[in-house]
Amino acid sequence: MRELPVFPDKLWRFRSQSAPAKAERELASSLDISPLLVRLLWARGLRTANDIDLFLSPGLRHLAMPDQWSGLNHAAEVVARALSLGKKAAVWGDYDVDGITATALLLHFFQKRGILLEHHIPHRQAEGYGLNIAGIEALASRDVGLLITVDCGIGNCREVARARELNMTVVISDHHLPDRELPPANAIMNPKLGSCPCPHLAGVGVAFLLAAVLNRMLPGEPMDMRQFLDLVALGTLADVVQLTGQNRILAKNGLAILKDGRRPGIYALKEVCGYKPTAVLDEERVGFGLAPRINAAGRLGHAETALQLLLTENLDQARELAKELDTYNARRKTIGRAILEQAQSMAREQADQFALVLYASAWHEGVIGIIASKIAESCYRPAIVLTDDESGGLKGSGRSIPEFHLHEGLAACRDLLVGFGGHSQAAGVRLSRNNLEAFQERFDAVAGKAFQHQKPKPTLVLDAALGFGQVDFDLLKELELLAPFGPDNPKPVFLSPQVVVRNRKTIGTDHVFLDLRDEHAGVTLRAKAWNQAAVLPQSIAGKNMVLAFTPKFNEYNGVASIELALRDWTVHS
Repeated sequence: MRELPVFPDKLWRFRSQSAPAKAERELASSLDISPLLVRLLWARGLRTANDIDLFLSPGLRHLAMPDQWSGLNHAAEVVARALSLGKKAAVWGDYDVDGITATALLLHFFQKRGILLEHHIPHRQAEGYGLNIAGIEALASRDVGLLITVDCGIGNCREVARARELNMTVVISDHHLPDRELPPANAIMNPKLGSCPCPHLAGVGVAFLLAAVLNRMLPGEPMDMRQFLDLVALGTLADVVQLTGQNRILAKNGLAILKDGRRPGIYALKEVCGYKPTAVLDEERVGFGLAPRINAAGRLGHAETALQLLLTENLDQARELAKELDTYNARRKTIGRAILEQAQSMAREQADQFALVLYASAWHEGVIGIIASKIAESCYRPAIVLTDDESGGLKGSGRSIPEFHLHEGLAACRDLLVGFGGHSQAAGVRLSRNNLEAFQERFDAVAGKAFQHQKPKPTLVLDAALGFGQVDFDLLKELELLAPFGPDNPKPVFLSPQVVVRNRKTIGTDHVFLDLRDEHAGVTLRAKAWNQAAVLPQSIAGKNMVLAFTPKFNEYNGVASIELALRDWTVHS
């Protein structure tokens, strides 16, 4: 198997569960789908015709009822009561896509219900993540009496206590993991507390549910909540939460709204990404096009720019704001490339570690989360990337791998930290400079214990063997039914028979096109491998390969064709 730049070779394995032949035939017949699609769905844990039908057609009618979400009705009641008493309200959000879309959703919802709210999204460099006392006191000085958090607040005990001292009613809507102590809010809606049908709901999903319940509680005629699903899909996909169950329903229906580009900000954002304003968007176009530009505002400027983009009703203004975000994103890429090179060099020096803690004083804190993600992926280790903060200490972002629960790992180091919060796979952290070395040692030891002192290796899960003769437009249309793809619902990966490389072509400096021939099927297909020119040299031409691949549509000049996205490969003489 090919060598990868930093981490060990992938292990290949098939999904362990396959459908019995009889069940496969019966389900394919009753649902009018192919046996191969049944096989893929069965391997993902779907066993009945009803379960499969819901997965393939996740209509909004399948959303869970409000009383199934612990704390939801109570949170909505507290908000409605405070508003009925004439309390002035404010929304406090976060500076990432999830937080910005959640903030925009509530502001837009209340505006349409005739209620104007103040809002606050912290400046990443000046204020950091979550609530802060100075901001709360500033809101109180403007007579804000109702504070609603979105995508934050569950870890802010001291700040919520101060808000209560200032006679604020505080409602927390968040989805991050709680610590040992809950903040003294009047109400908390968090899918990780109590019984909920989807513990992995994104922050914007929580905000949507809160608005949906308020839609029935507030005076006046309820509105159609589907108009906000574009924001829900955008935040949900950007936050890389599990795309099954309730998240899948919200994301799939929201993508249909995103396609229409009804919101001027989305229309303009699609334009600067090079997409047609009414183009179909999938999780890749959201994740690599729209989301980075929205995130870039909070990373290098202020998230307020992105928020105003999503709120404006004026297309000309939206286009100006979208251009500004595009400029931020270009700067973010430039800064990130230089930092990534330094971080990768440090990571190689720590190749014997079970977990990586990398620090440099000059690194821009707006991009360290992206760097942590790339290091975790390329080294296949939990990675925390730190830089200096404004108080003289250190702040950083961490990303993990499936085998390691990052929040629990940080909790085991809590005595060395000023603070931390996040999820199993992503977190933020602060610590004293004096504790850096001790934290590096402790965190590595915690990871080593979790891995039973064996270096983890990435695993590539294969769905089925698939000859090129089976790859046609009908198959690709069926595979599209499985979208959107993401955690818990990955794109299907197939194992090819042995194929021969008929031709190799370099695109740009790093990308490779391969023309591959399945001699048994008599079919030649083109494959793309991005950023792999160094490991697929010209000498690969004429050799035999076995591929792990995902087939996809390619459209060029209005002509659709089939191409393969290479996930991994072996080369034979």
